[in-house]
Amino acid sequence: MNGPQPILEARGLVKSFGQVVALNGADFELYPNEIVAIIGDNGAGKSTLIKTLSGALQPDEGELRLDGERVRFRSPGDARRAGIETVYQDLAVAPSLDIAENIFLGRESRWRGPLGLVLRLLDRRSMRREAARHLSELKIGVQSIKQPVENLSGGQRQGVAVARAAKWAKRVAIMDEPTAALGVKETRQVLDMILRVRDRGLPVILISHDMPHVFELADRILIMRLGERVATVTPQTHTMPEAVAIMTGATRGELEQALTKDTP
Repeated sequence: MNGPQPILEARGLVKSFGQVVALNGADFELYPNEIVAIIGDNGAGKSTLIKTLSGALQPDEGELRLDGERVRFRSPGDARRAGIETVYQDLAVAPSLDIAENIFLGRESRWRGPLGLVLRLLDRRSMRREAARHLSELKIGVQSIKQPVENLSGGQRQGVAVARAAKWAKRVAIMDEPTAALGVKETRQVLDMILRVRDRGLPVILISHDMPHVFELADRILIMRLGERVATVTPQTHTMPEAVAIMTGATRGELEQALTKDTP
């Protein structure tokens, strides 16, 4: 019997920038209802892979498949229209706009009839009502949906960015270093939020340098080195030191030495 079909799949992706080969035949699969983490040292190709999956870059070679159908994303807009949303490290929020306006950024609701069609008036009441309901489902606490994002804490801003991705993503949500520069409490809130997004049926791609978070959240861990996937492991089959050893290219002897070395 055939297994489940990947929602998003990449085969043999190659991407070069001049003489620098960022992706060298990279493969990737994301299955329904899972969190896949991508790890690798600096320069391993993680960011280039994510930008290719999200339409920000186009591969020189290789193919992408969405629900089994070959696709080509020529822009992030193409990926968004296909149901793929990305939360980048810089969040891409508009600080001066309120929470609801940020969640509906680029997808604003307008009044029906002449008010919306002719005068282009925004239906702020419905946007705020829908945004409040969505934040409540994800258990994101804010004082008021009318708050400007610039007045929110770092964790709350991250929550708004994640909530926007979760609302509009129909197929895949991509999270690029979602807990970077957050405190312990806010980090915990974001991690719980990512699990809730997955539990609502939306598969997640997670990029993170924080190995404990990776091993806590991920169902599978894709390890990249020098522009290609060198292994796919799970928290059940491999330990964190083993995953780091694969990531850095350590030999078996070096790995055994690291695992048996006395703690100072």
